[in-house]
Amino acid sequence: MIERPYYPIVYLRGYAGTKREVERTVSTPYMGFNLGSTRLRQAHTGEVQPYVFESPVIRLMKDHDYVDAYRDGELLPQGRIGSRSIWIFRYYDISDEEFGDGERKEIEFHAKRLSKFLGHVRQSVLEENEDPSCFRAYLVAHSMGGLICRCYLQNPDIPDIDGNSGDDKNESTLGVDKVFTYGTPHGGIEFRGGLRWLEGMRDFFDPNNAGNFGPKRMREFLALDKKNPINSLNERFPEERVFCLVGTNSRDYRVAAGMSRRAVGTLSDGLVQIKNATVLGAPRAHVYRSHSGYYGLVNSESGYQNLQRFLFGEWRVQFEMTNVTVTLPHNLEYEKNSGKKLRASYHVDVIASVRGVPVEISRRTYDDESALFRNYDDLKAKPIKVFTAFLMEDGRVDSGRESIGVALRVQVRVPDYYVDGAHRVNDHYEGGMLFSDKLNIEFTPQEDSVGELRYGWDSSAPNSSPHKMAVEEDAGKGTIPFSSGDTRPGIRGEFLLSITRWNACCQ
Repeated sequence: MIERPYYPIVYLRGYAGTKREVERTVSTPYMGFNLGSTRLRQAHTGEVQPYVFESPVIRLMKDHDYVDAYRDGELLPQGRIGSRSIWIFRYYDISDEEFGDGERKEIEFHAKRLSKFLGHVRQSVLEENEDPSCFRAYLVAHSMGGLICRCYLQNPDIPDIDGNSGDDKNESTLGVDKVFTYGTPHGGIEFRGGLRWLEGMRDFFDPNNAGNFGPKRMREFLALDKKNPINSLNERFPEERVFCLVGTNSRDYRVAAGMSRRAVGTLSDGLVQIKNATVLGAPRAHVYRSHSGYYGLVNSESGYQNLQRFLFGEWRVQFEMTNVTVTLPHNLEYEKNSGKKLRASYHVDVIASVRGVPVEISRRTYDDESALFRNYDDLKAKPIKVFTAFLMEDGRVDSGRESIGVALRVQVRVPDYYVDGAHRVNDHYEGGMLFSDKLNIEFTPQEDSVGELRYGWDSSAPNSSPHKMAVEEDAGKGTIPFSSGDTRPGIRGEFLLSITRWNACCQ
């Protein structure tokens, strides 16, 4: 029987650029979702030891009792299969000469087949007396697989499971509960600086369907006019139910002998720029992993921790920086008030972790070339969405605590200052911080509320939450002030914290 939140998981792999890559892809059962990694890291003893991540497939089996859907060697297994099952949508099979006709197909073609595939999954997991309308599945996709998912969800010409299209196709008829994407180019793939001309060549000649990552082609299969950003769902599917895992390590992406990362540049995972790896308005996490390979997004512990919490977690925690004000050095304040044009760029480092989890679940830092960035005027005028986390009640540390703990390390760097275009190096300390602290949050879940909510800063109470937070009644929402004091330059503001039920709200 279908049991929330343990819906079937359908995995879609990413782009295979060459005929040889297509052959390798179709020759493997799980198409990359089974790949783990063994990396070295420093233990508490100071020794460097291997750390094993078994793969998303095995971890879902071990942690949540999922099974793979394959039976008796069949690609599309027949008969009854439990809802806690992992399915691989093998959309590249038809492009292989042995499995199919050997011709590459368009995104729309694959999206239509995804619709039929979901129909097969529904038939396989539902009992005879279950209402078909209660069927839901999770789509988990790497890279281009996420664009196929979006084409299915938001293109009205692509039929849903029951064959509805146009206005008859809507969120309730899609059979999809949530979507998780690893490194999907939701905003396309762009090249840096002097190589921008290559985009036009790619989109015009479309080698091996590479034009799928250009704006013109994306607007076609996503059914978007020029008024909507390419990374918009166009209100066809709730953006809060799409999670985007963003890679920030361009250095370790080795495809095409490193030519890809050189063309795309830093501020990317080696193939997809950070700014293009998210759906507009969707929750996201940033991890120091590359697009694929030994250091890839899919085969990472941090990726899995975000995946399982988004799919199965009970609580959604959102942090924003609001009411931010900054002070300038006295001499620059005087020059600004006298009418000179001031420019200052603020980098905000954000590292998020969950108590009991051995890896950071999100990391955006200046050193990793992924920090949040705001200029002087925007920093004061607009709230900053810092991070959204999903937490699991059964993830509490077995230490007698009933609370769930999440922490946020926040650093705001001293900016470079420019006055009328001139760089004021005498007003800058490289590596200096306007603000640097760690915010610890703990709450004790009750049936219908977050219960008691506490917080604390490491600067006054390391790794603890001594202060009770005043929250709106039954809303799990409140503010926590922060300040660098009366220093110049300095910063002060508030963190707006919102904790709401997750999964139950999506019934």
